[in-house]
Amino acid sequence: MDLVGSEFQDAYRQFGVAFPEQQLELQLLYGDSQRAFEEKTRESLKTTVHHVLSNVLRDQRLGDPQPDKHLAAYLEREILRIRVRIDQDGELAVNRGLNIGFVAGVFLLFVPLLAGEKLLGLCDVSLNCTDRWGLLGAFVCGGAGAFGAVLSVLTRLRNNDDVTRRPANGGKAAVAPGQLSRSMRRGGVHRIFLGWLLAIAVYLLLSTGLVAAIEIPAAVTDVCSAESTANGTLFWGFWGAVGFLAGFNERWAYGLVGREVTTRQTHC
Repeated sequence: MDLVGSEFQDAYRQFGVAFPEQQLELQLLYGDSQRAFEEKTRESLKTTVHHVLSNVLRDQRLGDPQPDKHLAAYLEREILRIRVRIDQDGELAVNRGLNIGFVAGVFLLFVPLLAGEKLLGLCDVSLNCTDRWGLLGAFVCGGAGAFGAVLSVLTRLRNNDDVTRRPANGGKAAVAPGQLSRSMRRGGVHRIFLGWLLAIAVYLLLSTGLVAAIEIPAAVTDVCSAESTANGTLFWGFWGAVGFLAGFNERWAYGLVGREVTTRQTHC
């Protein structure tokens, strides 16, 4: 009614009688458009809805005894276009939030690594060959886990309905794009750190020999004793693949860590 104005109130009521479903759909889409992520999208869709209503309310066929099929087709076409633009705005909010989250997560990921290297220098800690390769293996495994987590999130985004909708009171309600962008931003940061920590946890379990089911092709001692390029390449490839798998597949990493914890408690 705010868009219609007082001069078209009677025509708007007639519009609700002739096309009740389309009128309700336009009302809902107008509300969704004013919660859009970008301001220019909100203004553009407000203008679009205003033009659609003006065209319909000025149309002489609105007063026909039976709803005009051409007018109904026009409404359906415009409603579809508005819905597509709202969906595109939601996808933009998801991408914008994830991009910021991933950039912030990668930046924060290197902060503890740089701080740890500096602290080792301040404490005058000397590392031998096995220590250096052990730390490098943890960094490689953790970094690959972070990238695996990023790929996992991007893979899940293929189904937009699961991203843009969430359970609410037994059903699924649409999430406002602004809230969706903030949640994706936080999710990008948290997902990177989660993949990083899970990969390092798996690295510690496997490298210490607590899990005997997986055989390590090249251990730290093998690389340092033989000083072989082949063993070094095998070392990087193996821990990179393990880290990526741990970050990409949380269930596998959780299952491996949880199984080992349960086994140790049972033996104790």
